[in-house]
Amino acid sequence: PAPTAAATEIRRPLLWKVSDADNTVYLLGSFHLLKPGDYPLPAEIGRAFEDAESLLFEIDPAVMTAPDTPARVQAYMGYGDEPLTLSQVLPKATLERLDTLVKASGGSLATMEQSEPWAVSMGLVLGITQGMGFRADLGLDRHLMARAAEAGKPAGGLETLDEQMQAMDAVPRAEQVESLDEFVRDPRKAVRQLDDMHAWWRTGDVDKLDRLMRAEMAEKTPASYQLLDVARNAAWMPRIEARLQAPAGQDTLVVVGS
Repeated sequence: PAPTAAATEIRRPLLWKVSDADNTVYLLGSFHLLKPGDYPLPAEIGRAFEDAESLLFEIDPAVMTAPDTPARVQAYMGYGDEPLTLSQVLPKATLERLDTLVKASGGSLATMEQSEPWAVSMGLVLGITQGMGFRADLGLDRHLMARAAEAGKPAGGLETLDEQMQAMDAVPRAEQVESLDEFVRDPRKAVRQLDDMHAWWRTGDVDKLDRLMRAEMAEKTPASYQLLDVARNAAWMPRIEARLQAPAGQDTLVVVGS
């Protein structure tokens, strides 16, 4: 019989290596939610992990697991001092589509009224990923954070929790609404996109990830792209470069969302 697609698939991690005379930085593009079938990881990731003396993630693992982190994140998802609700900021047609979608899954629009559109979008995407079998506890970041803790390897963050949340919260409301509207118009499209992104990540298809994620985001929602990708990456660079300039023998594995 012909081999299955899973058996013939070539898994190639999004992994790069940059070295100077005495230190190495590995850069690994992660997927924040994965499935049991994504493990074991390709051997190259294991070798990079073993070689690294320390790891850097987007957020310090100690912050990710802190008891007050969920409340801190939740505080950014609302309208703050603005006397607004979701019903007031969404166009009527978008609100109606969202209401239909939420009711279909047994939910209520009333529970979302205090949330900004970007937070609603994120919640809907997470709901879809769970239905597709993706799990946050299996995400590559979480997996490597746990391995670092077990191995006693120091791990830090490239940005603070507040810096990350401020970038998401700063996205212009018009672009937040546009993204949410695109989702509720065709939720099945989001399912297809997530499946595609996961497949591209597994095979290390840099070209498709770039053209159909980064470039499309830059064109459709340019302010979001500048805030979430360009500005954050620029802020991370000096912190990554510092690892190369550190005293000899301090190799680092940097793990950030692809």
